Amino acid sequence: MSVYRIGIDVGGTNTDAVILDQNYQVIERTKSPTTEDVSSGIYNAMRDVLRQSNIPASQIKYAMLGTTHCTNAIVERKRLNAIAVIRIGAPATLSVKPFIDVPKDLSEKLGRYVYLIQGGHEFDGREIFPLDEDELYKTAHQLKGFVDSVAVTSVFSPVSDEHEKRAREILKEVMGDNLAVSISSEIGSVGLLERENATILNAALVKVAKTTVNGFVSALEKEDIDAEVFLGQNDGTLMSVDYAVRFPILTIACGPTNSLRGASYLAGYSDCIVIDVGGTTTDIGVLNGSFPRESSLAVEIGGVRTNFRMPDLVSVGIGGGTVIKVHENNKFTIGPESVGYRLPEKALVFGGDTLTATDLAVALGKAEIGDPSKVAHLDRDLLKKIYETMISHVEAAVDRMKTSPEPVPVVLVGGGSVLIPNELKGASEVIRPKNYGVANAIGAAISQISGQIEKIFLLDELGREKTMELAKKSAVEKAIKAGADPDRCGIVDIEDIPLSYIPGNATRIRVKAAGPLALER
Repeated sequence: MSVYRIGIDVGGTNTDAVILDQNYQVIERTKSPTTEDVSSGIYNAMRDVLRQSNIPASQIKYAMLGTTHCTNAIVERKRLNAIAVIRIGAPATLSVKPFIDVPKDLSEKLGRYVYLIQGGHEFDGREIFPLDEDELYKTAHQLKGFVDSVAVTSVFSPVSDEHEKRAREILKEVMGDNLAVSISSEIGSVGLLERENATILNAALVKVAKTTVNGFVSALEKEDIDAEVFLGQNDGTLMSVDYAVRFPILTIACGPTNSLRGASYLAGYSDCIVIDVGGTTTDIGVLNGSFPRESSLAVEIGGVRTNFRMPDLVSVGIGGGTVIKVHENNKFTIGPESVGYRLPEKALVFGGDTLTATDLAVALGKAEIGDPSKVAHLDRDLLKKIYETMISHVEAAVDRMKTSPEPVPVVLVGGGSVLIPNELKGASEVIRPKNYGVANAIGAAISQISGQIEKIFLLDELGREKTMELAKKSAVEKAIKAGADPDRCGIVDIEDIPLSYIPGNATRIRVKAAGPLALER
């Protein structure tokens, strides 16, 4: 019996779905408008692709979802958990309170229960102060019945996570095993406020993740599909359902990374620049060894500054639904507004009343969409000028992502990539692979499972060789815990940076392991 997999990716304009066979060949694909509640759009796309493929539901054994649920929840400030924030850092960190750099509307929503507990460590692993367990027990009893998720951050926990883990034990002992506890050493890197912010967001998103997972599983059951379910994460790999509920923040930005992974697979390139053009934005990323290059900078999510791993992306406000406004004397503006998922009703070529980038492409003969006669009256010289300006913005963004002046291969994916010409400045070649329009869903379907560790190690304790082996082992264990096959999981990336300001020959080591699904034989 043949085994198939379904991959679904939710974008701002469309929700894409594909069915692949065991050789990763595309059997069927579809695009469905993203709905306001997201979930019904996912179901519609899945139902459509199943109907079109005529594949028995019993033969679909894997289902992968890349979703914007968590991103939307943060941006909209909706559907978030009632959380408590515990910082283990008194008396060292009393002058800078939690939420100090978080937008007011979000801090008011999430910052009702904030506690500073004695404890934490120095940068070299020494205790600043012993953990105040009595205060933690008292706090846990106060919170019982009022919150369902807790964010715990301890000073320099990437060096020593001892206090965070003990705090988690105490909280679960008092408040029950079902309590969600996010500890910062498992989420962010060195940098107290940014790591704390990432942990707070993670704690606030647990309910969203559970609802998303349950909704996806219900949609599969509605179609009589009994499949292993995985969610995409923002390093271009997958995670199990349980892992996703523990670390929902890792789903943020999984859409662009799915597109990058899909582009790599479709074009057959492991090192290149990928331009993913959607209905609202154009995301530009870099592939190194078939995986997205990670950002080395703090990243803002919904106005919150964080430092957990994120793909290195540049987003340009240009997509198929980008609104073009023409003013007096033929002056014009390109975006940033977009008609988004309303493109089929708002664009001129579909009988709408709004000039969009899609209309531009159709009028100039670069795309065959809708009714060209509805844009035939537009001034072609002006349209050419607008189009050249639009493309120059994309070329400038590509140039920013390059690490050398040499031309590099560029792969175009996304439904809106018909806007981009076949030649670009700075590109050695421009590739538009087959099935480019659903590269994001393909990327979700073909992805492996990964695990990553980023921690400060003191090399004087074990020596360099044993320390590196320990870090690699930890990364592999994380990948296996997330659902990777223990027999085929290996190291895909390793980085170590000496920290001269910390005694003990300290080094920050980041190791990433990845492997195929454990059930995929």
